[in-house]
Amino acid sequence: MDKYQEALASSRVLSDDAAVAEEVRKIVEKAHEYASPEVYAYLFSSIDLTTLSSEDNEPGVAAFTERVNAFDSEYPQYRNVASICVYSNFAEVVNTTLDVEDVDVCVVAAGFPSSQTFQAVKVADVAMAVASGANEVDIVMNVGQFLAEDYESLTDEIVELKHAARDARLKVILETGALRTAENIKRASVLAMYSDADFIKTSTGKIYPGASLEAAWVMCQCIKEYYLKTGKKVGFKAAGGVRTAEDALHYYAVVKEVLGDEWLNRDLFRIGASSLANALLSEMEGKEIKFF
Repeated sequence: MDKYQEALASSRVLSDDAAVAEEVRKIVEKAHEYASPEVYAYLFSSIDLTTLSSEDNEPGVAAFTERVNAFDSEYPQYRNVASICVYSNFAEVVNTTLDVEDVDVCVVAAGFPSSQTFQAVKVADVAMAVASGANEVDIVMNVGQFLAEDYESLTDEIVELKHAARDARLKVILETGALRTAENIKRASVLAMYSDADFIKTSTGKIYPGASLEAAWVMCQCIKEYYLKTGKKVGFKAAGGVRTAEDALHYYAVVKEVLGDEWLNRDLFRIGASSLANALLSEMEGKEIKFF
Protein backbone atom coordinates (compact mmCIF):
# COMPACT_ATOMS: atom_id res chain seq x y z
CA MET A 1 0.00 0.00 0.00
CA ASP A 2 1.52 3.35 -1.04
CA LYS A 3 1.35 6.49 1.09
CA TYR A 4 -1.71 7.75 -0.75
CA GLN A 5 -3.78 4.61 -0.29
CA GLU A 6 -2.64 4.40 3.30
CA ALA A 7 -3.64 8.00 3.95
CA LEU A 8 -7.06 7.46 2.36
CA ALA A 9 -7.65 4.31 4.36
CA SER A 10 -6.61 5.88 7.65
CA SER A 11 -8.58 9.13 7.36
CA ARG A 12 -11.30 9.48 9.98
CA VAL A 13 -12.78 12.73 8.68
CA LEU A 14 -16.58 12.70 8.71
CA SER A 15 -17.91 12.30 5.17
CA ASP A 16 -21.62 11.63 5.58
CA ASP A 17 -23.33 14.39 3.60
CA ALA A 18 -26.24 14.87 6.01
CA ALA A 19 -23.97 14.93 9.05
CA VAL A 20 -21.63 17.43 7.39
CA ALA A 21 -24.59 19.68 6.53
CA GLU A 22 -25.68 19.61 10.18
CA GLU A 23 -22.21 20.60 11.40
CA VAL A 24 -22.18 23.50 8.94
CA ARG A 25 -25.65 24.60 10.06
CA LYS A 26 -24.40 24.90 13.65
CA ILE A 27 -21.46 27.05 12.57
CA VAL A 28 -23.58 29.33 10.38
CA GLU A 29 -25.96 29.92 13.29
CA LYS A 30 -23.18 31.48 15.35
CA ALA A 31 -21.19 33.12 12.53
CA HIS A 32 -22.76 36.54 13.21
CA GLU A 33 -20.92 36.58 16.53
CA TYR A 34 -17.67 37.10 14.66
CA ALA A 35 -18.86 40.10 12.65
CA SER A 36 -16.77 43.20 13.36
CA PRO A 37 -14.89 45.88 11.41
CA GLU A 38 -11.63 44.16 12.34
CA VAL A 39 -12.77 40.80 10.98
CA TYR A 40 -14.03 42.38 7.76
CA ALA A 41 -10.70 44.17 7.35
CA TYR A 42 -8.87 40.88 7.90
CA LEU A 43 -11.06 39.14 5.33
CA PHE A 44 -10.37 41.92 2.83
CA SER A 45 -6.64 41.38 3.32
CA SER A 46 -7.11 37.66 2.60
CA ILE A 47 -8.59 38.19 -0.87
CA ASP A 48 -6.91 36.94 -4.02
CA LEU A 49 -8.33 39.76 -6.16
CA THR A 50 -9.22 38.03 -9.38
CA THR A 51 -9.82 38.84 -13.03
CA LEU A 52 -10.27 35.76 -15.22
CA SER A 53 -12.21 36.92 -18.23
CA SER A 54 -11.95 36.01 -21.89
CA GLU A 55 -11.90 39.77 -22.45
CA ASP A 56 -8.75 40.33 -20.36
CA ASN A 57 -5.86 42.04 -22.14
CA GLU A 58 -2.59 43.65 -21.12
CA PRO A 59 -3.93 47.23 -20.72
CA GLY A 60 -6.92 45.98 -18.75
CA VAL A 61 -4.84 43.82 -16.41
CA ALA A 62 -2.41 46.70 -15.91
CA ALA A 63 -5.30 49.03 -15.00
CA PHE A 64 -6.66 46.37 -12.64
CA THR A 65 -3.26 46.22 -10.95
CA GLU A 66 -3.08 50.01 -10.69
CA ARG A 67 -6.25 49.98 -8.58
CA VAL A 68 -4.42 47.80 -6.08
CA ASN A 69 -1.51 50.26 -6.14
CA ALA A 70 -3.93 53.12 -5.52
CA PHE A 71 -5.58 51.36 -2.59
CA ASP A 72 -2.45 51.79 -0.47
CA SER A 73 -2.54 55.57 -0.76
CA GLU A 74 -6.31 56.02 -0.63
CA TYR A 75 -6.94 53.63 2.29
CA PRO A 76 -3.65 53.54 4.23
CA GLN A 77 -5.48 52.44 7.38
CA TYR A 78 -6.16 49.01 5.90
CA ARG A 79 -3.93 46.19 4.78
CA ASN A 80 -4.10 45.57 1.03
CA VAL A 81 -5.41 42.42 -0.66
CA ALA A 82 -3.27 39.29 -0.45
CA SER A 83 -2.68 38.89 -4.18
CA ILE A 84 -3.78 39.71 -7.70
CA CYS A 85 -4.88 36.55 -9.53
CA VAL A 86 -4.81 36.43 -13.34
CA TYR A 87 -4.27 34.02 -16.21
CA SER A 88 -0.67 32.81 -16.42
CA ASN A 89 0.12 34.84 -19.54
CA PHE A 90 -0.47 38.06 -17.57
CA ALA A 91 2.01 37.30 -14.77
CA GLU A 92 4.61 39.65 -16.21
CA VAL A 93 2.06 42.47 -16.62
CA VAL A 94 1.08 42.28 -12.95
CA ASN A 95 4.67 41.84 -11.81
CA THR A 96 5.93 44.92 -13.67
CA THR A 97 2.91 47.11 -12.82
CA LEU A 98 2.55 46.23 -9.15
CA ASP A 99 4.28 48.83 -6.99
CA VAL A 100 3.01 48.01 -3.51
CA GLU A 101 4.66 45.58 -1.15
CA ASP A 102 2.99 42.61 0.49
CA VAL A 103 0.75 41.77 -2.49
CA ASP A 104 1.57 38.55 -4.31
CA VAL A 105 1.36 37.75 -8.01
CA CYS A 106 -0.99 34.78 -8.38
CA VAL A 107 -1.83 32.93 -11.59
CA VAL A 108 -4.13 30.14 -12.67
CA ALA A 109 -2.22 27.70 -14.83
CA ALA A 110 -1.83 24.13 -16.09
CA GLY A 111 -4.91 23.84 -18.25
CA PHE A 112 -7.20 25.95 -16.06
CA PRO A 113 -10.14 25.46 -15.62
CA SER A 114 -10.54 21.92 -17.01
CA SER A 115 -7.02 20.54 -16.45
CA GLN A 116 -7.41 18.83 -19.81
CA THR A 117 -4.20 19.20 -21.78
CA PHE A 118 -0.84 17.49 -22.12
CA GLN A 119 1.11 17.21 -18.88
CA ALA A 120 4.14 18.72 -20.59
CA VAL A 121 2.04 21.76 -21.48
CA LYS A 122 0.95 22.10 -17.85
CA VAL A 123 4.51 21.91 -16.61
CA ALA A 124 5.68 24.49 -19.14
CA ASP A 125 2.79 26.82 -18.27
CA VAL A 126 3.61 26.72 -14.56
CA ALA A 127 7.35 27.16 -15.13
CA MET A 128 6.84 30.07 -17.54
CA ALA A 129 4.44 31.81 -15.16
CA VAL A 130 6.92 31.57 -12.30
CA ALA A 131 9.73 32.81 -14.54
CA SER A 132 7.48 35.77 -15.43
CA GLY A 133 7.07 36.77 -11.79
CA ALA A 134 4.29 34.64 -10.32
CA ASN A 135 4.91 33.61 -6.73
CA GLU A 136 1.59 31.77 -6.34
CA VAL A 137 0.19 29.22 -8.79
CA ASP A 138 -3.35 27.80 -8.72
CA ILE A 139 -3.76 24.53 -10.62
CA VAL A 140 -6.76 22.24 -11.06
CA MET A 141 -6.66 18.65 -9.92
CA ASN A 142 -7.44 16.31 -12.81
CA VAL A 143 -11.02 15.44 -11.89
CA GLY A 144 -11.27 12.86 -14.67
CA GLN A 145 -8.34 10.91 -13.26
CA PHE A 146 -9.78 11.21 -9.77
CA LEU A 147 -13.17 9.83 -10.79
CA ALA A 148 -11.45 6.98 -12.63
CA GLU A 149 -9.47 6.31 -9.41
CA ASP A 150 -6.21 6.74 -11.30
CA TYR A 151 -4.61 8.15 -8.19
CA GLU A 152 -1.06 7.38 -9.29
CA SER A 153 -1.27 9.57 -12.40
CA LEU A 154 -3.16 12.24 -10.46
CA THR A 155 -0.64 12.54 -7.66
CA ASP A 156 2.42 12.20 -9.89
CA GLU A 157 1.19 15.19 -11.91
CA ILE A 158 0.66 17.38 -8.85
CA VAL A 159 4.13 16.48 -7.57
CA GLU A 160 5.65 17.41 -10.94
CA LEU A 161 3.77 20.71 -11.04
CA LYS A 162 4.90 21.48 -7.50
CA HIS A 163 8.47 20.92 -8.68
CA ALA A 164 7.90 23.20 -11.68
CA ALA A 165 6.56 25.91 -9.38
CA ARG A 166 9.86 25.97 -7.49
CA ASP A 167 9.52 28.37 -4.57
CA ALA A 168 6.07 29.61 -5.59
CA ARG A 169 3.12 28.61 -3.41
CA LEU A 170 1.06 25.88 -5.12
CA LYS A 171 -2.72 25.88 -4.60
CA VAL A 172 -4.54 22.77 -5.82
CA ILE A 173 -8.14 23.33 -6.90
CA LEU A 174 -10.33 20.31 -6.15
CA GLU A 175 -13.36 21.50 -8.17
CA THR A 176 -15.68 20.41 -5.38
CA GLY A 177 -18.80 21.09 -7.45
CA ALA A 178 -17.76 18.26 -9.77
CA LEU A 179 -16.82 15.95 -6.90
CA ARG A 180 -20.30 16.44 -5.41
CA THR A 181 -20.04 14.25 -2.28
CA ALA A 182 -18.28 14.80 1.03
CA GLU A 183 -16.51 11.45 0.60
CA ASN A 184 -15.05 12.50 -2.75
CA ILE A 185 -14.02 15.89 -1.37
CA LYS A 186 -12.29 14.17 1.53
CA ARG A 187 -10.39 11.82 -0.77
CA ALA A 188 -9.36 14.63 -3.11
CA SER A 189 -8.17 16.75 -0.18
CA VAL A 190 -6.03 13.92 1.18
CA LEU A 191 -4.49 13.15 -2.21
CA ALA A 192 -3.64 16.81 -2.88
CA MET A 193 -2.03 17.35 0.51
CA TYR A 194 0.04 14.17 0.34
CA SER A 195 1.22 15.42 -3.08
CA ASP A 196 2.74 18.46 -1.33
CA ALA A 197 0.06 21.08 -2.08
CA ASP A 198 0.64 24.28 -0.11
CA PHE A 199 -3.08 25.10 -0.27
CA ILE A 200 -6.22 23.23 -1.20
CA LYS A 201 -8.84 25.33 -2.93
CA THR A 202 -12.53 24.63 -3.49
CA SER A 203 -13.32 25.63 -7.05
CA THR A 204 -12.46 27.34 -10.30
CA GLY A 205 -15.79 29.18 -10.35
CA LYS A 206 -15.94 28.55 -14.09
CA ILE A 207 -17.59 25.26 -15.02
CA TYR A 208 -19.16 23.66 -11.97
CA PRO A 209 -20.85 25.12 -8.86
CA GLY A 210 -18.39 27.14 -6.80
CA ALA A 211 -17.47 27.04 -3.15
CA SER A 212 -19.84 25.59 -0.57
CA LEU A 213 -19.60 25.69 3.19
CA GLU A 214 -20.01 21.92 3.34
CA ALA A 215 -16.99 21.43 1.07
CA ALA A 216 -15.04 23.96 3.14
CA TRP A 217 -15.86 22.10 6.36
CA VAL A 218 -14.66 18.76 4.99
CA MET A 219 -11.51 20.30 3.52
CA CYS A 220 -10.67 22.06 6.78
CA GLN A 221 -11.20 18.84 8.73
CA CYS A 222 -8.79 17.11 6.35
CA ILE A 223 -6.26 19.91 6.80
CA LYS A 224 -6.54 19.52 10.57
CA GLU A 225 -6.07 15.75 10.41
CA TYR A 226 -3.10 16.13 8.06
CA TYR A 227 -1.48 18.66 10.40
CA LEU A 228 -1.90 16.39 13.41
CA LYS A 229 -0.30 13.52 11.47
CA THR A 230 2.54 15.37 9.76
CA GLY A 231 3.04 18.71 11.51
CA LYS A 232 2.63 20.53 8.17
CA LYS A 233 0.11 23.36 7.88
CA VAL A 234 -1.72 23.41 4.55
CA GLY A 235 -3.77 26.47 3.64
CA PHE A 236 -7.43 26.66 2.64
CA LYS A 237 -8.89 28.81 -0.15
CA ALA A 238 -12.56 29.33 -0.96
CA ALA A 239 -13.40 30.48 -4.48
CA GLY A 240 -16.39 30.65 -6.76
CA GLY A 241 -19.48 32.57 -5.70
CA VAL A 242 -18.13 34.24 -2.54
CA ARG A 243 -19.57 37.70 -3.18
CA THR A 244 -20.99 39.23 0.00
CA ALA A 245 -19.55 40.14 3.37
CA GLU A 246 -21.89 37.58 4.93
CA ASP A 247 -20.58 34.87 2.58
CA ALA A 248 -17.01 35.66 3.60
CA LEU A 249 -17.94 35.72 7.29
CA HIS A 250 -19.39 32.21 7.01
CA TYR A 251 -16.13 30.87 5.58
CA TYR A 252 -14.24 32.70 8.30
CA ALA A 253 -16.43 30.97 10.88
CA VAL A 254 -15.79 27.53 9.37
CA VAL A 255 -12.02 28.04 9.41
CA LYS A 256 -12.09 29.44 12.96
CA GLU A 257 -14.29 26.68 14.34
CA VAL A 258 -12.47 23.79 12.64
CA LEU A 259 -8.86 24.96 12.43
CA GLY A 260 -8.68 27.73 14.99
CA ASP A 261 -6.99 31.11 15.08
CA GLU A 262 -3.67 29.68 13.87
CA TRP A 263 -5.17 29.48 10.38
CA LEU A 264 -6.65 32.96 10.40
CA ASN A 265 -3.85 34.65 8.50
CA ARG A 266 -3.24 35.23 4.81
CA ASP A 267 -0.55 32.54 4.68
CA LEU A 268 -3.15 29.87 5.45
CA PHE A 269 -6.55 31.29 4.47
CA ARG A 270 -7.54 32.96 1.23
CA ILE A 271 -10.72 33.86 -0.63
CA GLY A 272 -10.64 34.09 -4.41
CA ALA A 273 -13.03 36.83 -5.49
CA SER A 274 -13.64 40.01 -7.44
CA SER A 275 -16.86 41.71 -6.26
CA LEU A 276 -16.22 40.66 -2.65
CA ALA A 277 -13.55 43.34 -2.26
CA ASN A 278 -16.05 46.17 -2.70
CA ALA A 279 -18.59 44.43 -0.45
CA LEU A 280 -16.10 44.12 2.40
CA LEU A 281 -14.74 47.63 1.88
CA SER A 282 -18.29 48.94 2.13
CA GLU A 283 -18.72 47.13 5.47
CA MET A 284 -15.40 48.48 6.70
CA GLU A 285 -16.29 52.07 5.77
CA GLY A 286 -19.98 51.90 6.68
CA LYS A 287 -21.15 53.07 3.26
CA GLU A 288 -21.33 51.70 -0.27
CA ILE A 289 -17.98 51.88 -2.02
CA LYS A 290 -17.07 50.70 -5.51
CA PHE A 291 -13.32 51.05 -5.55
CA PHE A 292 -12.34 48.01 -7.60
